[in-house]
Amino acid sequence: MAEDLYQTLGVTRNATKDEIKKAHRKLALKYHPDKNPGKDAQDRFKRIQEAYDVLSDEEKRAAYDRYGADFEKIRGGGYQGGAPGGFDGLDLEQIFGRGGAGKSGGGASFEGGFGDFFEQILRGQGGGGAGGGRTRTAPRRPPQKGANIRHELELPLELAVRGGATEFYLNDEKLAVTIPPGVAEGAKMRLREQGAPSPNGGERGDLILVIKTSPHPHFRRNGQNLELTLPVSFAEAALGTSVDVPTPNGVVKLNIPAGTNGGAKLRLKGQGIVSKTAPAGDLIAQIQIKVPQHIDEESRKLLEQFAAKNPQSLRDDLAF
Repeated sequence: MAEDLYQTLGVTRNATKDEIKKAHRKLALKYHPDKNPGKDAQDRFKRIQEAYDVLSDEEKRAAYDRYGADFEKIRGGGYQGGAPGGFDGLDLEQIFGRGGAGKSGGGASFEGGFGDFFEQILRGQGGGGAGGGRTRTAPRRPPQKGANIRHELELPLELAVRGGATEFYLNDEKLAVTIPPGVAEGAKMRLREQGAPSPNGGERGDLILVIKTSPHPHFRRNGQNLELTLPVSFAEAALGTSVDVPTPNGVVKLNIPAGTNGGAKLRLKGQGIVSKTAPAGDLIAQIQIKVPQHIDEESRKLLEQFAAKNPQSLRDDLAF
């Protein structure tokens, strides 16, 4: 037995258009294949779409209310019953009443008798009416494109910055995509015809990928710039040095001036993120001075001598 379309959407038979639309929206969100992977969810989503397609159309809904699940066959001329005249299981006495097909009798009455009955019921079939009238063919709805699906794709920072090919799974299907260099957080990529299937033989919808970047243990993205916390020793900060810094384009030398304080930011121009839509960013290294946790007695004495020879007034203006 065919599923009742009103029950599919969870509405009564006298539901208004707004009630049908709200019920469809709620169910479509709840059973969308993107949120409920698997064939059962896709089948349920397809039935919801088909029910809404009928009940949101006044002409289709009226035909469904009158003829039930076979309304499309009767409207479109495709009904192939087994009884003479093509109506298998229809009792003419039920149609016309016990008084016959004319005007008299207690059943339904059709002006013009049997011929007018078929003219009214089969209006739109491939054959002519009872009086040889003009053929009327019911319009057929063109195939609909399937629904688009949104999917959040999480990428390592290195892949988002450098770009390249990657693979991922969606509903147990492996898909491949090429990430452009410098793709931004929240950017959307469209994969044509990789979305939900059509409910009536049309092309599939599209898959919309929403890019998310996973955290990196050392680097942070800030627009087109890359930020790095760079540890240096007390001696390197005090005396100055040159250190190797990794960048998306390879290792680059960074000069640290003598007397550099912790928290200072040193910039490597053009060593940040490069993309087709924006100029190259910079790499910004924030200095972090790392002090040894354990020193021997000789080193302690040397530090005490150093402090005595290099007095500093660091907190004279410190006040509440």
